[in-house]
Order: sequence, then C-alpha cells, then structure tokens
Amino acid sequence: MLVRAVIAISLSVWVFPFSCGKNEADNMTHGVPFSLDRNRVIVPTSVNGSRELNLILDTGMAFDGVYLFHKELVDKIDTSGAIEVRVPGAGAGEASTAVMIETGRLAFGDVTIDSQKVIISRSPQTQDFPTDGVIGWNLFGHYAVEIDYDKEIITLHDSLVLGNDTSWSVIPIELKKGIPFLEGEVEVVEGERVTMIFYIDLASGDALELLTGSKQKFSLPDSLVDEYLGTGLSGDIHGKTGRSAALRISSYELRDVATAFAPAEVRSKQEGADGILGNDLIRRFNVIFDYANGRLYLKPNGLYKIPFD
Repeated sequence: MLVRAVIAISLSVWVFPFSCGKNEADNMTHGVPFSLDRNRVIVPTSVNGSRELNLILDTGMAFDGVYLFHKELVDKIDTSGAIEVRVPGAGAGEASTAVMIETGRLAFGDVTIDSQKVIISRSPQTQDFPTDGVIGWNLFGHYAVEIDYDKEIITLHDSLVLGNDTSWSVIPIELKKGIPFLEGEVEVVEGERVTMIFYIDLASGDALELLTGSKQKFSLPDSLVDEYLGTGLSGDIHGKTGRSAALRISSYELRDVATAFAPAEVRSKQEGADGILGNDLIRRFNVIFDYANGRLYLKPNGLYKIPFD
C-alpha cells in the first residue's frame, strides 16, 4: 500500500557519516566487477533479492540507497510502507515523482548492506532509460573506491594504504553535498587558459561539460553545433557541442577534448561549478576516490591516449 505523504527530496543532499552501513573488519578489501556501457560504469546489484539490476555508478548519488528508473520494479521488489516523493534533477521541467522505501537490502560484489533507501521513479523521462538505475554513496561514502578500468574491477578499501607506490598522482577534492569538486584548467579557445571548478559526474558519458550563462569564465569557440544533450530527471537538456583545445588536471594535459556546452540553470543544480568531468574523461585513468581524506588518485591507463570521439 502506498502512503501518499508527498516529500520533496534531492539526489544530492543526503549525506551520512562514513561509518554507517559497514560491518566488516578494518583494512579489508572487497571486489565488485563492473562493465562499461555507453561510457558509464555499470554495477550489477540485487535489491531485496531481485534479479541483478544494471546500475550506473554515480558520484552524484549522495545518499545510502539506489534510484531505480522503471516503475514496473515496484511490483518486483518488496515496497511495503512506501511513500511518494518528488525528486529534482537535471532538466528544465518540474521535479519528478517516485515512490520510496527505507528497507532495501542491496547486494553487489561480495558486499551486502541493509536498511537502504530504494527510490523507484514514476517519471515518464526515465522509463525508456536502457539501464535500471543508479548507485553511489553506498560505495563512495563508506570506502576508498578504486576503479581499475583496465581490468573492469572496483576494489573497496576499508582503509587506504598505498605504501611507497608513487605511480599515483594525488589531487585534493572537496565534498559539497556529497559530490567531489576539484580545480583544473581549460583552454576552450587556444591560448585562453582559464582556471575552473569542476565536479565529477560518473553518470555522465561525456568527457567534459562546460556550463554556460552569466557566470561562465570562458569564450565560446566559433564552430559549435546545436545538440540535444540528453534527458535528466527533470526533462530534456539542449545545448551545443564542440571541442576544447586542452584540459589540465594536476600534471595531466589532454588535448582536443570533446566538450558539451549546456545552460547552467538546466544542466546542473550545483552551486559554484564551472563544469563537469564525465566518465569519458575519468575512464582514461585508473582512479581512487578517497572521500574520507579529501583525495583523488589518478594513474593513466590503456585508454589514456585514445582520441576523444
């Protein structure tokens, strides 16, 4: 039975302590296999004993739980005591509707976690999405998360000890509402180097998205193409596509980077962001997200030198 108490929620505002949801002994590691689909990390996950659902690993999911795209999953998962909620997201429309329970049991890799929020979308925007949903804070909020794109394996570290391994570059990150922000430099137009603040959105299959509007710090290149950029939880996103001459993160410089230019008020709900680093960029590195210590570790992998589509 659905309890019709309507509550407005956001996928990026629930932040919980690093200690909750983890019962294993210290210094253990846990392996979680994944696959890449449309430049996104897909984590097979069971919810309340369901079949394995293909969930996108999302750094924008800042609460303990999962967001599922397809309303028919209400009939396949125990949703006793569900309430109706509204979920804002990218797009120009109103917040979407969903149902939510707080008694989810998630299983991925060799990890099982109880008492998780499970939100099932009723929005027409999400029903045709090819994957089943998104997952995020369950991993990033409780572990140092190592993603090896070469081997397609995620390793969850209860505590991160790299010893004398100097092959990683260490980049400071700042969590804002549970989302990792960092600083970098972009040359959208050759010779115009601009320092910008980015956040990482692994659910984005793009390499680089720059936010346009009254606060943009960069000049637009001449050769841009009007494009439909995608669909968010609150509707369609339209903008432009083109190339940036260079992007610099720490000591790494990537050239001729495929770039989407999207209106800030439609694409992003994050204050203070100039742009977004998506998984087509991040997958060129093996990476460790260490939220507890405010660090991101990068190491170029076999995809590093592949040209941007």
